[in-house]
Amino acid sequence: MKNPALKNPALKKTALTKTSLASTVLLAAALTLTACTNASETGTAPKPSAGGSAAPSFDPTTVTKDDALAAQVPDALKAKGKLVIGTNPQYAPGEFLAEDGQTQIGYDTDLARAIGAKLGLKVEIATADFPSIIPALGPKYDLGVSSFTINAKRLDAVNMVSYFTAGTSWAVKKGNPTGFSVDDVCGKSVGVQTGTVQETDDLKARNDKCVAAGKKPIDIVSLKAQTDVTTRLANGSIDAMAADSPVIGYALQQTQGQLEKVGLVFDSAPQGITVAKQDTALASLVQKTVTALMKDGSYKKVLDSWGVGDGALPASELNPVTK
Repeated sequence: MKNPALKNPALKKTALTKTSLASTVLLAAALTLTACTNASETGTAPKPSAGGSAAPSFDPTTVTKDDALAAQVPDALKAKGKLVIGTNPQYAPGEFLAEDGQTQIGYDTDLARAIGAKLGLKVEIATADFPSIIPALGPKYDLGVSSFTINAKRLDAVNMVSYFTAGTSWAVKKGNPTGFSVDDVCGKSVGVQTGTVQETDDLKARNDKCVAAGKKPIDIVSLKAQTDVTTRLANGSIDAMAADSPVIGYALQQTQGQLEKVGLVFDSAPQGITVAKQDTALASLVQKTVTALMKDGSYKKVLDSWGVGDGALPASELNPVTK
């Protein structure tokens, strides 16, 4: 659930959901985590499971073009012949870099390619700093597909098409050596990716309660890359980490038992594909396209191929009502 503050002054009050440029690490070897960690980090990085990012990328050529939907593609997009997707590949298994350090993979990426195939358009995946995606929708990117959690503030700034649901989950080092409890995080060190709702909403609220109760504040360790957060936890330099539930699940898988979940998933919310506020026709078309992918089975195949099928929505909505 990425949620960094927008740099565009006109949209400053709109929360987002992710972080920085993907060129920092291979989250695909996911949680190889040996590259591009903070200079202050020490110890042995977690090892990836056999095959690293072995989950197969969905093949968009298996998606059949829908001529009726393709006919609704706006003229400017038809002339361009492609969808440009803004994304920040730092959030496995949603969007991250494969072992070559260049190819972006993940269920968000596969879904974006499936949307393009259904509309008969090529798809260009553009790596971006997460906070820059929404302000650049329209002029630079046609869509933003990067684990954006849908919330009321965001809906004030952009159109959002729901396609997935995720909650917040927590993880600790195997065996929970520090005795961490989600019910009492005061005085504990918690790692989080910069700008996620886990940092800006959940941990902030918890920390305010700690301070109000006269307890030690939470030591919030905010890092740009989720890989670095996971490295810190595996090395034992923080007590716990918080992230989207599929991100935690993938981190546990890739670190081969070095970590474990603690507490229950909470604050589940839909995630959405972002479209510029003025591009209502395109937003409506994207919602129809996601619905078509749900009906033909491609949508579920994408999610299942990454082991996140339990996050599937029964239906896609344009600008769903949310808290």
